[in-house]
Amino acid sequence: MGKRIKSRRRGKGTTVYRSPSHRHLTPAQLPKLKSGRGRVVDLVHDPGHSAPMAKMTWNDGRVRYMIASEGLRVGQEVLMGDDAPIKIGNILPLKEIPEGTPIYHIEAKPLDGGKFVRAGGTSAIIVSRGKDVTIQLPSGSFKNLSGQCRAIVGMAGGGGRPDLPFAKAGNKVHAIRSKAIYYPVVSGVAMSPVNHPHGGGGHQHVGKPSTVSKHAPPGQKVGRMSSRKKNKDKKKRGG
Repeated sequence: MGKRIKSRRRGKGTTVYRSPSHRHLTPAQLPKLKSGRGRVVDLVHDPGHSAPMAKMTWNDGRVRYMIASEGLRVGQEVLMGDDAPIKIGNILPLKEIPEGTPIYHIEAKPLDGGKFVRAGGTSAIIVSRGKDVTIQLPSGSFKNLSGQCRAIVGMAGGGGRPDLPFAKAGNKVHAIRSKAIYYPVVSGVAMSPVNHPHGGGGHQHVGKPSTVSKHAPPGQKVGRMSSRKKNKDKKKRGG
């Protein structure tokens, strides 16, 4: 009898595959204030984010964290509101930001805290403003959002992170562990037959039809889930 495949073991949600949330500093959220004035107290690392976090004190007396922008420094003042100047680190509604301005940590709906462009070194661009505001995401796709949605001016910090090599596999294991991603990823055909239905054989090959029935048990459900989609794609290509 074979072992459980990795996808089935991950679905159970054991501690091996969970993100270590007890090590995470804080969720990255924009303050739910219409306007405010904050000051950067410290720049800290959070294992749950690829960008550094800025520890800030606000004029209401509370301490909050936000994703630090590239070039943000300790002691810098950050303004939030409709009348805030277009300056790196400031938080403004999209309707008040000029076209061509780089932004990050963008809200999907007003006051939801920010959903888009939060990874280190990423930024979006304001393309046009009208009834809605059109932005271009780092992927190149365009998105229309309400002008009341807020964003931070500038680029998320930590842009040089991928340039530094991990040097050894152990460093990558610990770095990727915080993102709830298991490393390394091994293909099924490279495994032994006891570990995966596609494993074994004299060379790496599936050795059976790569499609599987939707009624198959979880340990057997590997490969493509439907042969109909495969046949449709063939017809489209003229096969």
